[in-house]
Amino acid sequence: MASTDSQVELAKRFLAFVDASPSPFHAVHEAKCRLQAHGYEKIREAENWSGLLKKGGKYFFTRNSSTIVAFAVGGSYTATGGFRVIGAHTDSPALKVKPNAKKSSEGYHQVGVQVYGGGQWCTWFDRDLKVAGRVMVRDANNQVSQQLVHINRPVMRVPTLAIHLNRGLNDAGFKFNLETELVPIIATTLQYGAGKKEEEEKKKADQPPVFLEMVAKELNTTPDHIVDYDFALADCQPSSLGGLNEEFIFAPRLDNLMMSFVALDALLDSENTLADEEGVRMCVLFDNEEIGSVSYMGANSDIIERSIRRTANAFHEGTESADVAFQNSFMISADMAHAVHPNYSSKHEGEHKPHIHKGLVVKSNANMRYATTAATSAGLKELARRHNIPIQDFVVRNDAGCGSTIGPTLSSRGLRTVDVGQPQLSMHSIREMCGVNDCEYSKNLFLAYYNEFVKIDKPLQATVD
Repeated sequence: MASTDSQVELAKRFLAFVDASPSPFHAVHEAKCRLQAHGYEKIREAENWSGLLKKGGKYFFTRNSSTIVAFAVGGSYTATGGFRVIGAHTDSPALKVKPNAKKSSEGYHQVGVQVYGGGQWCTWFDRDLKVAGRVMVRDANNQVSQQLVHINRPVMRVPTLAIHLNRGLNDAGFKFNLETELVPIIATTLQYGAGKKEEEEKKKADQPPVFLEMVAKELNTTPDHIVDYDFALADCQPSSLGGLNEEFIFAPRLDNLMMSFVALDALLDSENTLADEEGVRMCVLFDNEEIGSVSYMGANSDIIERSIRRTANAFHEGTESADVAFQNSFMISADMAHAVHPNYSSKHEGEHKPHIHKGLVVKSNANMRYATTAATSAGLKELARRHNIPIQDFVVRNDAGCGSTIGPTLSSRGLRTVDVGQPQLSMHSIREMCGVNDCEYSKNLFLAYYNEFVKIDKPLQATVD
């Protein structure tokens, strides 16, 4: 399927974004750079917003450097205007470096890792791996500060066992122990010859891990100045367009940096209609969705509620203005969706098989694993119809488990929510794939949501209160 020039241009901008975002910290940094380039002002939760926020103003703040909240206050803002929010997440399944990463075996230096989220860990074997994250560094004045690190070259690998030593592999399947067999190699150890003194052996054993030495060299410091770190491994292969007609995106972390990218892009592109806006347009990119969102920077924290209340209260429009604004608000929970797999089509419910190239997917579940209701999906579907943007439905089979998103968490706090996602294959693999044109379909629907959704939602909401 051929893609238009605008679809390819958007997809290529995403490739640059995802390649520059090997960790949630880098994804937030990239988002900050884009926001500041569009005139968004950085604010802090630890300061008073009263007198700071202005009608027509554009702002953002971060938590833990891995979650970011960006919002634009309408030029005609009233506290009852409500908030139109899109929420996505910055984290993906990954191998994260342990605090004490030093390991060695059979003449190899290795790096101890923890599994984060529900990854397809078999796909991490035999890949060229890099490392990225943040480091807490002590300077010469004993001041500790945060620095981002992206060692963008293949420094580690988890090799598979030769088929000759594992003859039953293709019959029994690839099975491995997550603690003892999913351990990357980073270097070989220096072998001492016969006659070396015991103290020389001990001196070598007491040296810092080679991993820390590598990070310290990258930062032009020494290992003893590294106080702590948050590091994840990532695939070193660059993202690309693929397929016969370059109609696919092959990349890591599509779940969920794709939704993060198009949500932010839509917010930035909606600026030319901000002057007449009576509400607030907001994009929130959370951390820790892959592990349940229960954290200081996750969707199960107070970020959304505090953001709405503090913004409404900053304009002093009545003691109940924040509560009214909350009830007049709406959220799109945007997280990638399962496209039907041509080799495993029986895994999908027969009448709900999302396809790549057919637009954003509305996710529903009778047991509320997704937050979608008829009332919350109707407005979005009507918006898609008016703009001729394709949209699809998904429900999981009754005999299969259902995943979840940030949607139910935020919906339970009183925020009307619909769950959607762009269809993809290879979800939670180290390399995933989706369709080029679906990026533009998603962005265009999000853009229309920021610009026009209130005109559909207010009349609809009045009939279902």
